[in-house]
Amino acid sequence: MALEQELDRLTIPGELFEKEQEGSLRCTACAHRCRLSTGRHGVCGLRFNDAGTLKVPGGYVAGLNVDPIEKKPFSHFLPGSRVLTFGMLGCNFRCSFCQNWETSQVLRDGQADSAWLSVRRVSADRLVSLALQNGAAAIASSYNEPFITAEWAVQIFRLAKKAGLKTAFVSNGFATPEALAYLRPWLDGLKIDLKTMSEEGYRQTGGKLQPVLDTIKRAHEAGLWVEVVTLVIPGFNDSNEELWKAGRFITEVSRDIPWHVTAYHPDYKMLDAPSTPATVLQRAAEIGLEAGLHYVYAGNLPGRVGSLEDTHCPQCGKILVKRGGYWIQENAINDEGKCPQCDTPIAGVWH
Repeated sequence: MALEQELDRLTIPGELFEKEQEGSLRCTACAHRCRLSTGRHGVCGLRFNDAGTLKVPGGYVAGLNVDPIEKKPFSHFLPGSRVLTFGMLGCNFRCSFCQNWETSQVLRDGQADSAWLSVRRVSADRLVSLALQNGAAAIASSYNEPFITAEWAVQIFRLAKKAGLKTAFVSNGFATPEALAYLRPWLDGLKIDLKTMSEEGYRQTGGKLQPVLDTIKRAHEAGLWVEVVTLVIPGFNDSNEELWKAGRFITEVSRDIPWHVTAYHPDYKMLDAPSTPATVLQRAAEIGLEAGLHYVYAGNLPGRVGSLEDTHCPQCGKILVKRGGYWIQENAINDEGKCPQCDTPIAGVWH
């Protein structure tokens, strides 16, 4: 396929691998841990063994935008700031409900081949310069799965950190301890999609549940700022039982991890599932709060979920950050990262 050949050229030497016998490599960027004999590509279709050298995506973007940080979504990571977001092509999952399928499924679905037209060669220096020119406070890897392009992200993030920028991943969380350790010196924030608490549900995506749960726990323990998002899909993961499992799990890791429950709209191969009503998001958020979480948000239905877009003090209940969609209307958190009314520390990255 011509597209595969073109993408094979847009590569750099990879670092997340182990050598095995007879020239094979074991990729350690994600929890698939693909064994790559010479010439073979991994599940993602992008990382491959080139005569004993691991080649991985690098030197291009397929998506590039300056966004409000709330769009990622992050609610406790530099609220009100702008983030330069870049993305590439491909994914290690095959979600039938993917809402970025034109880029993520480009190597699996012929309908997505137009994504190739958006590919632009670019240097890491240029991306950092663009972030600074556009007044961004951070750079984020998103749109496709960033762990499969971790080496390219590190090239960019090294320069970004020197320039005083924060860095973030928007990920499905299907990572390895090796990948987290590799990224840790250069990564500040990690938004993880917790798609379902069902093993069967994860099998449908082409992944497994436990590595995602492990990533949430390990990333938090490593000191990364972690926020978790669940796209609530009617008939797939919206039962009270599933939502309780998710809320309890996050609470066990830390009550301070923000949980975003967001609305699905029919897309890609799951067109039969209806859009998520605001009442379902409100129910999911109530479950998260009852499970013990300090910060739960109902997202992407602005104006329809009451104050569940806002950040409240978990001690006194004061609205600290008031939002309308992706925009900050008020931010009362003081310079010490505390509630000005009761002096309770508010978990997050505020400056």
